[in-house]
Formats: sequence, C-alpha cells, structure tokens
Amino acid sequence: MSPTRASTSNGTSLSAINVADPHLATFLTGASLPAFRKRLLAWYAAHARDLPWRRTRDPYDVWISEIMLQQTTVTAVIPYYLRFLAAFPTVVALASVEEHDVLKLWEGLGYYSRGRNLHRAARVIVDEYGGEFPVTVAGLAALPGIGRYTAGAIASFSRDVRAPIVEANTLRLYARLLGFAGNPRSTAGQRLLWDFAERLLPSRDCGRFNQALMELGATVCTPVDPDCQSCPLCRDCLAFRDGTQHQIPVPKPRPAVTQVVEAAIAVRKHDRYLLRQRGPTERWAGLWDFPRFELSSGDHAVQDSSPLRRSLAQRLAELTGSSAEIGELLTEIHHSVTRYRIRLLCFEATHRRGSIRSRGAECRWLRPDELESLALSVSGRRLAQLLAARDLSGT
Repeated sequence: MSPTRASTSNGTSLSAINVADPHLATFLTGASLPAFRKRLLAWYAAHARDLPWRRTRDPYDVWISEIMLQQTTVTAVIPYYLRFLAAFPTVVALASVEEHDVLKLWEGLGYYSRGRNLHRAARVIVDEYGGEFPVTVAGLAALPGIGRYTAGAIASFSRDVRAPIVEANTLRLYARLLGFAGNPRSTAGQRLLWDFAERLLPSRDCGRFNQALMELGATVCTPVDPDCQSCPLCRDCLAFRDGTQHQIPVPKPRPAVTQVVEAAIAVRKHDRYLLRQRGPTERWAGLWDFPRFELSSGDHAVQDSSPLRRSLAQRLAELTGSSAEIGELLTEIHHSVTRYRIRLLCFEATHRRGSIRSRGAECRWLRPDELESLALSVSGRRLAQLLAARDLSGT
C-alpha cells in the first residue's frame, strides 16, 4: 500500500510516513487527531473517577498502584494501596524491610510475585540509583517486575513523558477504534496497537491523555455491552461505524481449567500448630502454610479413609520430620489459582514424636494468635481462623 495522507498532532502531513496497515490508514485518514484529543480530555475532565493514585505524581506512588492493578480490580486494590503506602511511604522504606513484611501486606491480593518483585526493584533503586527512580522508560523497564506498559505508565503519569501505553482497557479501545478484527495479542496485533498508541499521543500532557484513554476503556468501552452512545470518540470508531463493537476485540482464549485436590494438615503439639514456609519454586513462594500435599484420584477416592491417613502421615514425616496421627477431616476449602480449581481437604493431626526439619523450607511451631503476624496463603488463613475460633470456644 502506498503512503496515506493524514494529519499529525501539529497538522503536518503523514504522507512521508508509510502507514502500511489498512486499519491504521483508514483511521488516520478519517479522524482529526487534534479534535479527537480535545473530545477525549473534555470527557475525562467531566467523568474521571477520583482514585487515590490520581492525586499524586510521585513515581513511587504511581508504581505501587500500577503493580497492584495488574490482574486486579480497582475496588480490590484501593484498601491495599492505602495500607501499603501507610506502612512503606517511600522506596527507601520499602527497600529497608524484609520480603516477608511485604508479603504480609500483600496477603489476599494474589499474584504474589508482584510483591516480591516490588521489593527487589525497591532495593535496586536504592542501591543503584540512590533512591531516585530512573527517568527513562528503558531505565524503568530494566527493573524487576516492570514491563513495557508499566514503564510507560510510570513515566507518563509521573513525569509526563511521551510514552505510549497498551494494557487491557486500551487494547480493547484501540482495537475497536481501528476496527481491528484480528488477534490483538499476536505479534502483528501488538505492533499495530503500540504504533497506534504512539500516534495518538499529543506533544504534551501525555500522562493525563493516557489516563483518559484507560478510563474510557474501563468505564465506557467495556468488554460487554460498551456504552457507545456515551463515548466521546464514537464518531471516529470504525467498529461502531461497522456495528462490530461487540465482536471486537477477539476474545483471549480461556485456558483449560485443571481440577486439583489437595490436603492440608493442622498438626497440633500442645497449644501450637506446625507451619511451613513455602519454598522458592512452590506456589505462594515465601508465604506460610500448613503442610500441604497434592492428592491423586486414588488418594482421595474415599476422603476420610485409613489408607489416606496413613499416606498423609508418611508424607508429613518425610517433609517435616514430624510423626503425627492424622485425625478427622475438619473442613473443605474451595479456591482458584490461575487455571487451577483447588479442593482442599483440611485434616487435624496430633504430633507424636520427631523434631521438625526444614527440607528446603523453614518450619515452626506457632500458637494460633502468632499466625496473625505471618503472611499466609488465603486458604491457610481460612484454616488458621477456623482453628483459632475452635480453640477459643474450647471445642
């Protein structure tokens, strides 16, 4: 395709630029980018949600919010964000604590590698940058846990750097504006959307412009039933023009769900329970949990059987050094982790003999009230609360 004429932000011709993609060429030919930007920013001024991280341009605060918001809803993030900044108000404060302290505040937010990477990156910023955030997108992207989108978001929101962004909400918005019916997550789709995001940006006030794009995607150009009639950009939207907004973007394939059955064992020794810190290669690395084992279909065919109890006792001794008598089934906990649907059978047990050993992960005997200070997995916390309530009632 030959170069297509269109206007840039300053009104100059794009005829010298090869706009090879037909979606991009069609949009740039039909849209007036200055008017597009003006309508978007006017809408944002009237409709933007008052979110705590929008009240600051401190790169540290912006960074914390962006990491927390990955794969998590705004409503869920707000209380975590406020508690986290109250505990660790600066990058120096975050770098000075232990990883466990970070994971404790992260407990329940999920995707714990995000918290671990925050802590690692904070120490890099303090050790290598003197506590000052890198000023470039490339410098930010070199930090642990920061990818292209997050680096651009931090740079544009805090320093107004002209950095494009593509994340879940803007991916959907861009694909509809372009009428792009292909896979937006493919290499070609990503190249197109990042190119489009770059061309949309004004020469200044880029942080606010990027926030407006994300807000429009989150609140108006939604995955289901987009409110096109309220959209300030509908006149430029090729999907709206063609009536394809409900088919675009192509949905992300859902991973096959894997059903898993596990057993957690609450081993009691006098007034204490056995807890184990999960190793670096395990799910929920760094968190504390009751000794836990995956069960085969044969193991849990009869969930309260003597063979199952004997098997669990043997595995417990091999893992922790504690010889225990496995007792009754206390409860079942059902929870999900990414593509896994986990049915957790929780057994009580009584310690008989043996000294606990690490076997690659620390083990401790702890009273129920001491568990409050530990970072536990969500299911571990639920079991701990059940045990504490039972001990309190004397049953």
